[in-house]
Amino acid sequence: MKGYEMHVPLVNLRRLYEDLKPDIDEAIGSVLNSGRFILGDVVAQLEQTLAQYVGTSYALGVASGTDALLLALRAIGVGQGDFVITTTFTFFATPEVIIRLGATPIFVDIEPQTYNMDPEHLEVVVKHLPPSVRSRLKAIIPVHLYGQSADMDEIMGIATKYGIPVVEDLAQALGAEYKGKKVGSFGLLGGVSFFPTKNLPAFGDAGMIFTDDSTLYEKVKTYRIHGATKKYYYPDWGYNSRLDAIQAAILSVNFKHLEDWNERRRAIAAKYDAKLHGVVETPVKKPDRTHIYHQYTIRTPERDNLRKFLQEKGIETAIHYPIPCHLQPALSYLGYREGDLPVSEKASKEVLSLPIFQYLSEDEVDYVIDTVVEFFR
Repeated sequence: MKGYEMHVPLVNLRRLYEDLKPDIDEAIGSVLNSGRFILGDVVAQLEQTLAQYVGTSYALGVASGTDALLLALRAIGVGQGDFVITTTFTFFATPEVIIRLGATPIFVDIEPQTYNMDPEHLEVVVKHLPPSVRSRLKAIIPVHLYGQSADMDEIMGIATKYGIPVVEDLAQALGAEYKGKKVGSFGLLGGVSFFPTKNLPAFGDAGMIFTDDSTLYEKVKTYRIHGATKKYYYPDWGYNSRLDAIQAAILSVNFKHLEDWNERRRAIAAKYDAKLHGVVETPVKKPDRTHIYHQYTIRTPERDNLRKFLQEKGIETAIHYPIPCHLQPALSYLGYREGDLPVSEKASKEVLSLPIFQYLSEDEVDYVIDTVVEFFR
């Protein structure tokens, strides 16, 4: 027998399936009976639904959130020898897609409270780029981290000032708002992930691209099917990045519950806030933004010891992220050194994500709170 009182998972997708099993099984069965497993009507309907939800003219289902960013950057012409600015405090997929296109990522630091791209540092970086780099600067990618929007007024203002397109990474933030407008509708394009742990989960890899630009929409539409504009006709090369109909069917069922699920996450976050404020540094929610709490990420210099203590008590946690992208071994060729982006580097040593998902019970939430308090007591 294990020595802890309760096991609290970071996320438990089985609970979701058990709750929605009849609807999900019916949706999957409908696709199986149709014999149409790639794209098709169920994908088209989901695209229309989510475009309307985000507030864009178009949405395109692709194979993953990573592909969503990759195809979006390709559509605006990012390629060999170009440069793209993004935050260093993000999942590795963000700079990875830049590199895959032959371009070079340029990293900026984060705001210490929201962990999102720091607009002041962004402007400093852009302003001091050599002319040879500035002329090849093709995009800015703000990441809406943990479920809260970056400061889009400031970022869009800088982008407009210097004539740089914005591609939003909303992998963790579908449904989050900035001043009443949903993320994914600010930049030229936006990319979202439906990875199973996301607020709107598929039961496998899946992603979507949002845009208002009809020309970019048509480009991405061809890129996801090898560059074809019609069968066996390829004006350009592309990718095999199509959304499976079964995943679209599952997403269509889950989407009906997204707002309720996000509200439940906010309720859990509010309870954590009330009980843990002053014990640890709790997440800062900006008043002009709607947070969907994809992660509930606390901060303490005692992070590693706290995490070990919680693990011993049966509570799963995660570190998002232990190494900023600019210090990853795969990117050592870029020449960044420790101390270059100090806010991100300090955060990486102190942040810890607690369990927060829609099927977490009140007893589990209370147990997490009590155990964190017990550690510091």
